[in-house]
Amino acid sequence: MTTGKNVLIGIGGGIAAYKVCQLISRLYQTGVSVQVILTEAAQQFITPLTVSTLSRHHAYTDLEFWQNSARPLHIELGEWADLFLIAPLTANTLGKLAYGFADNLLTNTVLASGCPILVAPAMNTDMWEQPSVQRNWELLQQDQRYHVLEPTGGLLACDRAGKGRMTEPDQLLRSVQSLLYTEGKRDFLGKHILINGGGTQEYLDPVRFIGNPATGKMGSAIAQAAIDRGATVTLVHGGHTEIPLIPSPRFRLISVISADEMYEAMLAHFPTADYTMLSAAVADVKPAHYSTKKLPKKEIPNCLPLTSVRDIAATLGKEKQPQQTLVGFAAQTGDFVKPAREKMARKNLDYIVANPIDRTEGGFGSDDNQCIILGKAGQEQSIPLCSKLQLAHYLFDLIS
Repeated sequence: MTTGKNVLIGIGGGIAAYKVCQLISRLYQTGVSVQVILTEAAQQFITPLTVSTLSRHHAYTDLEFWQNSARPLHIELGEWADLFLIAPLTANTLGKLAYGFADNLLTNTVLASGCPILVAPAMNTDMWEQPSVQRNWELLQQDQRYHVLEPTGGLLACDRAGKGRMTEPDQLLRSVQSLLYTEGKRDFLGKHILINGGGTQEYLDPVRFIGNPATGKMGSAIAQAAIDRGATVTLVHGGHTEIPLIPSPRFRLISVISADEMYEAMLAHFPTADYTMLSAAVADVKPAHYSTKKLPKKEIPNCLPLTSVRDIAATLGKEKQPQQTLVGFAAQTGDFVKPAREKMARKNLDYIVANPIDRTEGGFGSDDNQCIILGKAGQEQSIPLCSKLQLAHYLFDLIS
């Protein structure tokens, strides 16, 4: 998704600047060419030598901006970039960007560029909550060039607990990779995408359950891709595995444990969904009886009575309206295409993603996947091993 791409990073003056160093290193390792602009304030926290060493490129400051050159530096950098990341975005730079001011290399390069811009603010909670800062934040988002990662809550460097932490390098990397793929297009703008992900756990007693190894990485990747393509996303995530929250005002996470809880959550949000993606590994059965107290080992029956859980995909397939698109997933071993095609027809799905989980790479818990995407109109697209984020974008390309 990223090999051969150019990412320009503007670093603002804040303690969160240290996080960007890890991102620069990881981007370089994935084949991205990275160049960096440091504001004057940023150099109080990290040095040009640090980022130039990590990026393998000269780090630019305002000193170079005011020097004579054959062609203006901000024009060269603006034309070079496929994506412009500004992190940490300070209150000062936010105000300049919101109103189109340009008084240094970073802000001049913004105006001289045409690529998508990803911004990740970081500041003290009281600063972030100032009405003037919030007005600037809302104004900035009216410009379709800007993609935003809202600050998160936690303990700040000033010892204040609250919202203002810059998003972590892992999330920065996912967002950068996703936007490099989409080139900033928002082809799902105004659409509501409902996703389920992870596994479900069906409890026999308070400490024992029937479950599966699903981690929710595929559902999380679909949510990330959808957010970056302009959609509003509701992700119903099952099991106890934690997944990274996407710091976007258009993302909602609903955590559930059992198949019954997931069933209720999916049906509640399905009527407003334009696209529904069923990537969760939902249990087919559950213990017929639940004990509120831990069962002694000797009381666990050798033959455990089971009962079926309600079928989410089949129910949604019956309730689906003509304007809605329903996409299922089928994790299979052996001949994985035929059962997936039968499932698609049986449950009235528009598409199904057939996953071979018995191969050495991909499947449960992996960052990668491979599949064949089938459509009810006869479409069949084979997707070789790739990241789950890239697979999510391939899927959106197909259904769009």
